[in-house]
Amino acid sequence: VVFNVAAIANNNLQDLKTGQLVESTPSKQQWALVIGVIASALVIPPVLDLVNKAYGFAGAPGASAHALPAPQAGLISALGQAVIQNDPEKWQLMGWGVLIGAGIITLDWLLSKTTRSMRVPPLAVGLGIYLPTASTLMVTMGALVGWWFDRGADRTAKPDATKQLGVLLASGLIVGESVLAVIFTALVAFTNNQFPIGVVGDSFSTASEWLGGIAFVLVIYALYRWVGRALSAA
Repeated sequence: VVFNVAAIANNNLQDLKTGQLVESTPSKQQWALVIGVIASALVIPPVLDLVNKAYGFAGAPGASAHALPAPQAGLISALGQAVIQNDPEKWQLMGWGVLIGAGIITLDWLLSKTTRSMRVPPLAVGLGIYLPTASTLMVTMGALVGWWFDRGADRTAKPDATKQLGVLLASGLIVGESVLAVIFTALVAFTNNQFPIGVVGDSFSTASEWLGGIAFVLVIYALYRWVGRALSAA
């Protein structure tokens, strides 16, 4: 109960802080939350059911060989089992986690007092510990791309507007990837084929990963260059 109260309080503080940044009011934020809850209740359950039928989730009954990992769900499940079952080993691991977290927070505070730019964000470290590398690697790459773009934006005539367009572009990529993933999942579920749009065999898998990565880098570079030039010409 205490854990849930703390999590909800933290969520409310984050919402209020965000509302202050965008000059919103608590009442408008509450209405936005109501709309968000209704929309989520209508959209998320059928999408999750579709994903479960197409792939399944790692650790769940009936999961396929291509089951999707669910690290957050696994973490919360492990915490709940440790509390309910009162497992000494799991409590010990939780204690070590608390000590590691306290150490990282202390190190971050010391670096903030002794250096200008070197920091160890506790949230980033925590995400790196329990999220798979496939997820954290792209977060790191995104941070590097954002840093590179912000440096270029600072040299333009409208740095703030350029950075905002960069954020919008990144947000569009995230949303677009999610929409395409749902569409692809629907194809897998309805055709009962794990590779419904595959045009080459398994022998091309390694080459396709390299080609896809190179194409992604080139597209990102071209899009961000286009954003910078569009604002410079405006």
